[in-house]
This record gives sequence, C-alpha cells and structure tokens, in this order.
Amino acid sequence: MRTYEDFTEGLELPLGPYAVTLEEVLEFAREFDPQPFHLDEEAARDSLLGGLSASGWHSCAMMMRMMADGYVLDSSSQGSPGVDYVKWLRPVRPGDVLTGTARVESRRLSAKRPALGLAKIVTVLRNQRDEAVLESEYTLLLLTRAGVAA
Repeated sequence: MRTYEDFTEGLELPLGPYAVTLEEVLEFAREFDPQPFHLDEEAARDSLLGGLSASGWHSCAMMMRMMADGYVLDSSSQGSPGVDYVKWLRPVRPGDVLTGTARVESRRLSAKRPALGLAKIVTVLRNQRDEAVLESEYTLLLLTRAGVAA
C-alpha cells in the first residue's frame, strides 16, 4: 500500500485504459444529466458538441474509477477536501478509450495532524487520438507510514 511518503513531487501515475460505451453514456444521462446532446444522436449533431457525448459529470465519474483502479484503492487515502478545478476540454464520445496520468504537483504534512499528508494532484485524461479531454486538480489526503502503523 502506498502512503504519503510514496507520493513524491513529480510522480506520474498511469490511468486506464477505460472504454466508453454507448450504453453507459445513455444510462448516466438518463439518470443524472438528461440533456438532449447526451441522449439523442440527432439532437446532439445539431448542438455545440456536434455529436452524442458523455456528460461532463460522467467523464468525472469515469476519471474517479480510473483513479480508484490506478492508485487510490492501493493507498492510505483518507479522501479529499475537494476539487480545485475541472476542465472539460473536448467531448467524450461513445467508443472513446480513455487513458491518462495523475501527477503529484506538490505535497506537505498537515500542521495539525502529523500522521496525515496532503498531495496536490493534477489529472489529465486523453482519448485514443491523444487529445486531452479532461483536466482536474485536487488534494488527496494520505496517511503517513507512521499513521498507518498507529
């Protein structure tokens, strides 16, 4: 299991691949973001997106799955106090295969809880054409080795 000490500045963690299916795009949109360009191919073609695309929030959920599989579930993660930003750079389409990287930009120990570290992470997802589709920055809370042992 990775602890705070393993999340060094500059560390890049690979994410994916994650294959985006038409069924999941439609299912997510029906449940959480029922805008026409996420549900109807004809309406989507006439929209600013130029075709059916996953909801940006669905893209974030796919990113979270990729992060969970890539490093979160094998770490001393204690969650996150929040996301600094999310940028949806390009539409994510059914049939896309997403990959990405999570890069540790900075880190520090908590002033109040020395067994807890904070890592600032920037995540970028790309499609199969190597086009960036999503960028996000957030803080990951991690126990130190001493914190895990306690």
